[in-house]
Amino acid sequence: MTEISRSSIEQALAQYQDPYLKTDLITAGCLRQLDITGADVQAEFVLGYAAGGIRSGIEQMLQVAVQNVEGVGSVRVSVRCEVQAAPAQGTIEALSNVRNIIAVASGKGGVGKSTTAVNLALALSREGARVGVLDADIYGPSMGLMLGLPEGTRPQVKDQKFFIPPRAHGVQVMSMAFLVDDNTPVVWRGPMVSGALMQLLTQTAWDDLDYLVVDMPPGTGDIQLTLAQKVPVTGAVIVTTPQDLALLDAKKGIEMFAKVNIPVLGVVENMAIHICSNCGHSEHLFGEGGGERLATEYAVDLLASMPLSMMIREQTDAGTPTVVAEPECQISMIYQDMARHVGARIAERARLGSAMPEISISDD
Repeated sequence: MTEISRSSIEQALAQYQDPYLKTDLITAGCLRQLDITGADVQAEFVLGYAAGGIRSGIEQMLQVAVQNVEGVGSVRVSVRCEVQAAPAQGTIEALSNVRNIIAVASGKGGVGKSTTAVNLALALSREGARVGVLDADIYGPSMGLMLGLPEGTRPQVKDQKFFIPPRAHGVQVMSMAFLVDDNTPVVWRGPMVSGALMQLLTQTAWDDLDYLVVDMPPGTGDIQLTLAQKVPVTGAVIVTTPQDLALLDAKKGIEMFAKVNIPVLGVVENMAIHICSNCGHSEHLFGEGGGERLATEYAVDLLASMPLSMMIREQTDAGTPTVVAEPECQISMIYQDMARHVGARIAERARLGSAMPEISISDD
């Protein structure tokens, strides 16, 4: 009978290269236990990011790899997901039960940032994570509408101090829209808006979150600086369209986060291509390859390139974003892939225990 060595099993397991961690799971530090008893092998892996949609597939590929080792009899490989908190600047006691804060930002409006934020949050939730969404756009809050919460929704209050966030499609939600009438504009100066943001963030009783997705307003003003300087943000996702004007403003957003030492997790390009619903003709209405060039310039991931789709707009307006309205469609699969990439970049930071590589910024 052939004696099975630990190194032969580890070599077999290392054949699987995780597409999100960009390495094998042993190098990534995911192997928690490996037991070899005679011809029987048991291995346990813990992924540091939410990957419920592919977990069983990973188990199968690892199991097949081990079964091909000479002398192996029975094989049992288990993979579970356990999201860890990545390093961030500073701490806030009120956010101690929020492991990671993700800012979804853009340099200008109209690029689909809120749509990206809500589908990212829902995709992370579908992968098995505990997720919350904070609508940081004090002047134009829209998360309630996008998540199908009816007009007049109000959060319950705990201990006369904390808001209990309403839930929609499995995620916790907090927004200024829950505190004011839909027809009442918020006419405040910058300091009042920044103060309101901090209250929404710290006076909400978030319930044990793996990820809190913050939908930022466009620009690089008071709210963005308040969040960057006072809140332990894990990383930022930059949203743009391919057109030059949007890319120029997106660069400003990336450089702002770089200057306050918040890692950029990657770039999402919206409205990349339009496919005619009648004839199937495709064209790049807003330019081509802009998101990829931006990601390459700053040495970050292009997390997703989304089509210009009427379905995305209609489903979000109806309060059932694409990820929950049609979870198996191609667009939802792109959002799921994006969510895993975001989670993996955060897991990488958590494993290394340090900030991601610095981004070079211009002197302009």
